Amino acid sequence: MRKRYEGKDMNKNIDGKVVVITGASSGIGEATARHLASLGAKLVLGARRESRLAQVAREIAQAGGRAITEVTDVTKRQDSEKLLQTALDQFGRVDVWINNAGIMALAPMDKIKVSEWERMIDVNVKGVLYGIACALPQMRLQQSGHIINVASVAGLKVFSPIGAVYSATKFAVLAISEGLRAEAGPHLRVTAICPGAVETELAAGSSDAGASQTVQEFYRTHQIPADSVARAIAYAIEQPAEVDVNEIVIRPTTQEF
Repeated sequence: MRKRYEGKDMNKNIDGKVVVITGASSGIGEATARHLASLGAKLVLGARRESRLAQVAREIAQAGGRAITEVTDVTKRQDSEKLLQTALDQFGRVDVWINNAGIMALAPMDKIKVSEWERMIDVNVKGVLYGIACALPQMRLQQSGHIINVASVAGLKVFSPIGAVYSATKFAVLAISEGLRAEAGPHLRVTAICPGAVETELAAGSSDAGASQTVQEFYRTHQIPADSVARAIAYAIEQPAEVDVNEIVIRPTTQEF
């Protein structure tokens, strides 16, 4: 028999869920934390900037939400493990883990910015894998869970000529997400979010002057609010347990690629 969802308030599928978010001190992570808190989620927020993280949690609490924090550098596996343990100590479970932390250091390959290549791999790829390594065993024990990985439209098309390595990391996030989805089984949901130009600190991550100017001008012209992505993430979470929204691509209407 086909199930019917007409008239149901899907936001109730978020109320009470324990949601872990990395990179939660600004941008998409912060916007997502605020939005999900307004829908009744219990938030566990991780990021490197302790004071900013505390401010976000404090403002969520003042608005009637619930959020706790753990200083987290996603390039350190032990930090992700501490983030998980904080969630379990406070709430006893993890319903959603959002791998949001990321950096975008753009430059032509000829600039040979090896340290920046390595940093993007550490944050954008290994950071996602460390998050999965923490969340997946717990979700298997619970026989339920949802892993959301923030990728990029640069994972769908190479951001040429200044973003080859950044694109490589985001292609990897999509590959990891699809592989996990295929292995997931009936009790785990996996979603990849692919934003275009969004108003975040990401555009300021390039040390190369030419690339930085190009990308910041592009963002000023095209960017959409981070809350746009937060609502897309909420849409994926709020679906019934047997509905898995695997990929969402969200761009400004003026963005061509």
